[in-house]
Amino acid sequence: MDSPTKIIFNPCENKENQYIAILVNGLEKYGYDVSRLDDFLSSKKHYQSIKLLHLNWFENLDESSSSSMWKSYFRKLVVLAAIKFGKKKLVWTMHNRLSHEKKSGKLSRALTQKIVSQADAILIHSEASRDILRSQYRNLRAKIVHIPHPDFVDVYGAMLPEGSEERKSQLKLLFLGAIKPYKNIELLIEVARKFPESVHLTIAGNPNSEAYRDELQKLAQNIPNISLELKFIPDAELPSYIHQSDLLILPYSLESSLNSGTVILGFSYGRSVICPRIGTIDDLDGGEDVFDYTYESDSEHLAALEKQIQKAITLHQNNPHALIEKGYRMRELTLKKNNKQDVTDRLSELYESLL
Repeated sequence: MDSPTKIIFNPCENKENQYIAILVNGLEKYGYDVSRLDDFLSSKKHYQSIKLLHLNWFENLDESSSSSMWKSYFRKLVVLAAIKFGKKKLVWTMHNRLSHEKKSGKLSRALTQKIVSQADAILIHSEASRDILRSQYRNLRAKIVHIPHPDFVDVYGAMLPEGSEERKSQLKLLFLGAIKPYKNIELLIEVARKFPESVHLTIAGNPNSEAYRDELQKLAQNIPNISLELKFIPDAELPSYIHQSDLLILPYSLESSLNSGTVILGFSYGRSVICPRIGTIDDLDGGEDVFDYTYESDSEHLAALEKQIQKAITLHQNNPHALIEKGYRMRELTLKKNNKQDVTDRLSELYESLL
């Protein structure tokens, strides 16, 4: 490229998730000049210089108050109008089936419809997204492009060696990630109580409100086989948390969840997962190396989760290294199918095809 192509990637940084950094760094290596969305309308010259905008989670609105929600909705409409008026190329990544936020659901869906109708390309991270898009938007004109979620191998530091220490007979389960109601933490606490001797569950992450933190602390009170670490876990500590576990357990809602960076994170650091069969799990197709399941109702979810935990306990007690071996195979598969270099190569090709 002669002079760097100016684009906006939004958000262009996210302290809680290295996903953004992987993509932005990859694009900058390709010679793209990446700007922030906040500066889009800062000056006429800058506005005119931007050729393409790539929006992530743009449909999520500020739910701190009703006025903030409406304000963020109208600000986003202004951005979409400015993109259309300036004939800029628009790429949107579909991360979820629906917005996880409950209060702003209707407005968020209205905003998503506007984005979809205006987008030149919609990037999906799992094949399941294609069917959902086609069923929800009959007259979809945007180009749908499937590029996998990038792997996190070595992104948060090197993977810790397994060492020769004896693995404990108690199965160590880990829930990791931002703690929000749709992630079914209550269900996790309920199911862990059923295995007081054979399972130890650690829930590590930052709750989205103080009220939710209090609620979870009350729920887990006096349950000796659950450790709550309800705080932001710094990047540098993630490999150690994962290393100390035998399996990650992520009982996401099938209603809104589609992709999961935490699933990819677990695999990248050599641990398999107990998780519903969301798009990420389907695409990787790890077979017996993943403890996946489906459910129709909350009671079915509890039963399915219990069944997968029991299966993992039996395997773990018969061979304490069996689960680790599954995790290592998933790491190899993720390196092959979600290779971060391939992902940024393909993203750059998408931009070139649009420009």
